[in-house]
Amino acid sequence: MKRVVLDTNVLVSANLTSEGNPAKIVNLVSYSEVRLIYSPEILDEYKRVLAYERLDIPVTAQSKAIEGICKLGELLEPSISTIPLADETDRVFYDTAKESGAILVTGNVKHFPNESFIMTPAEFLDSLEND
Repeated sequence: MKRVVLDTNVLVSANLTSEGNPAKIVNLVSYSEVRLIYSPEILDEYKRVLAYERLDIPVTAQSKAIEGICKLGELLEPSISTIPLADETDRVFYDTAKESGAILVTGNVKHFPNESFIMTPAEFLDSLEND
C-alpha cells in the first residue's frame, strides 16, 4: 500500500470541495487504499489551518477530518533534516515523507526540492494508475 503525507493545502482543498484531485486522495485514505502518514506537528497544523475563519469549514467537518486522520493515519515523529527549503514551515512535511518512505503530495511543489517522492495531487493519482 502506498504511503502519503498530505501538505496542508491538499487537506484544505479536499475540505473546501468534494470535487478534484485533493478530495479523491482523501477518499483513498478514507477507504484505506493509501496510508496517511503524519506527525504531531502536522496534525497541529491541520487543526490550526482547518479552523481558519476565512475558510468557513464547518466545525463538524474539521472534527471529522482530524478524527479520520487519527484513526486511519500512522503517526511518526521524524528526525529533523538540514536540507535547504524555501519555507521552513514545510520541513516537517518533507522530513515525515522522507523518513517514512511516503509520497509528499502538495500543491506547492516549488517550495520543495525536485525529488521523486514529492508530487502534485494529479501526479500522485497518475502514479497510482501506473502501478
